[in-house]
Amino acid sequence: MRIGIDTGGTFTDFVFYDGGNLLTHKVLSTPDDPSVAIISGLSQVLGGRFADADIVHGTTVATNALLERKGSRIALVTTEGFEDVIEIGRQNRGELYNIFWDAPKPLVEKELRVGIAERTSFSGEILKKIKRTDLERLLSRLKRIKPEGIAVSFLHSYRNPGNENIAAQYLNALGVPVSMSSRLLPEFREYERTSTVVANAYLLPKVKSYMSALSRRFSSRGGAGHRISVMQSSGGVTTPEQAGDEPVRILLSGPAGGVVGAFNISRLTGYGKVITYDMGGTSTDVALCDGGLRFSTETSIDGIPLKIPMIDVTTIGAGGGSIAHMDPGGALKVGPRSAGADPGPACYGKGLDPAVTDANLVLGRINPDRFLGGRMKISPEKSRASLGVLAKKFGLSIPELSEGIIRVANANMERALRVISVGKGYDPRDFALLSFGGAGGLHACELAGGMEIKTVIFPRDPGVLSALGMLMADTFKDFGLTVFLGGKKADRVKIEESFRGLEERAAADFIGSRIKFERFLDARYRGQAHEITIPYRKDFIKEFHRAHEKMYGYKKPGNDVEVVTLRVRAIAQRRSLELPPLEKRKSVVTSVKHDVVFGGKGIRVAAFERDSFYPGFKFSGPALVFEDTSTLFITPGYRCEVDGWGSIIAKR
Repeated sequence: MRIGIDTGGTFTDFVFYDGGNLLTHKVLSTPDDPSVAIISGLSQVLGGRFADADIVHGTTVATNALLERKGSRIALVTTEGFEDVIEIGRQNRGELYNIFWDAPKPLVEKELRVGIAERTSFSGEILKKIKRTDLERLLSRLKRIKPEGIAVSFLHSYRNPGNENIAAQYLNALGVPVSMSSRLLPEFREYERTSTVVANAYLLPKVKSYMSALSRRFSSRGGAGHRISVMQSSGGVTTPEQAGDEPVRILLSGPAGGVVGAFNISRLTGYGKVITYDMGGTSTDVALCDGGLRFSTETSIDGIPLKIPMIDVTTIGAGGGSIAHMDPGGALKVGPRSAGADPGPACYGKGLDPAVTDANLVLGRINPDRFLGGRMKISPEKSRASLGVLAKKFGLSIPELSEGIIRVANANMERALRVISVGKGYDPRDFALLSFGGAGGLHACELAGGMEIKTVIFPRDPGVLSALGMLMADTFKDFGLTVFLGGKKADRVKIEESFRGLEERAAADFIGSRIKFERFLDARYRGQAHEITIPYRKDFIKEFHRAHEKMYGYKKPGNDVEVVTLRVRAIAQRRSLELPPLEKRKSVVTSVKHDVVFGGKGIRVAAFERDSFYPGFKFSGPALVFEDTSTLFITPGYRCEVDGWGSIIAKR
């Protein structure tokens, strides 16, 4: 039995696959200890024994620890004179026009940053070796500080890790985890490299402890600890041990699983160009797939720069649990604060703050008797009560306020969709919108209208697609090396040699596995400050010119192209998941009339049960479609057809 598990801020989703059939399940998340919800959900379906379970898990443990600043107390050991690189950062302002903006505080306090006399040149020559006496003083000082973890980042160690290796050997005597920049990220740019290794050290004790606890709990019920895999931000899976040692690689594991699943579904439906839209209870994740997954090597999470390969996902604080409120200027705001799983939206019966889910409920777009397949009772009366308090502040009726909340939430999500499409040189009208997540189906048609997208795809079981995507992911690991080479013949020989060296290093991590390699490189025009990642091929210079023109609107064929970093992805393919097609037998599809508020007036729409759909079934909006993991709201003007895999293709 293969099981995909996605731990979200509100719900924990499960997909069970026995080789032919899929079973889905949801339970409320337990933020204080996510493994409680995981074991509970597994027990509800499998009973008390997990002997045959093979798990792929996406976790928010690392993400939450970073966002809430609940990591470990760590020390940074760096080249003497560069202790404050982590605080100085770059000259870029996080918010250009906000004069009150403050830079986020570093994850390591000033008194815990320790410099040591050493120096390596940009070419890799060791100009100053570390002295034994300096190492002994360093060790003595760290013993007094008593950090829970240590990050080591020396200048130019990506070229030659010799001094870092010597320091790490001494630091291991302290008995705390040591993260080395030359192992985690052998690439240039000292600020981003230092920030990344500091984040890794900051998260490592907490994530490693969680992975160990999950393995123990799983094993105590008959499961095998080695049969747990963890989703990485890059779209592949790894072992709990590797995730525990390099937690910075799993910060966006849940969203990555969703994009992998969405892209695989899009290929089945015949749409290779899609914008994926995942709206859950706490956040919304969007990504663009132009015939394949798109990757990024640099990102920032809550102001912390990270230089780690990951699927190019944009995340905003807009979900079903996003709280609506009046800002100091008297305007309606929605999010980013979320009600989460506890207390949840007002309709859950625990909280008083109105959320997006409450607005959809009072507008008739959610059937309270079908929420979570009817397994969870919600209260429209409590939604109306909480919305009524806020409506009085604005002088609006409850339906007017509720539609306002939906419009504001949609505007926030539309802005994110434009960032990953128009903002990167893509016309969204050339793409289909693939909607999933528990709340996505309620907003997708209106979002597509605002973006002038003509086709919306609603896959089966959209509320658990991230968990399904985790079962579709391969096992892989990314390796990188900064080289600073050109496109000349001699440099091309060095490029080939360096790629082979990276592949040998990768093969050592996958002993006994059949692996394939994918090659990429980061290139730029000589003199530029930022690179574009492109696939490596013999005509990579031409490919770079094309990519630069697409992204920036121009190219300079006469300029020299500089190859900055080489990247290798080592892939050990897993058993593919064959998504079962929808049964082909025709059935009688019935609908009931349902009252919905849309466009400022009440309308009666057809409400369907998705379980009764068959391939080729057609219907038109306005309509509601109920299923166990989500509800779809098809707005007027859409013509819908069910394909052979159960996806609803809505066109206008």
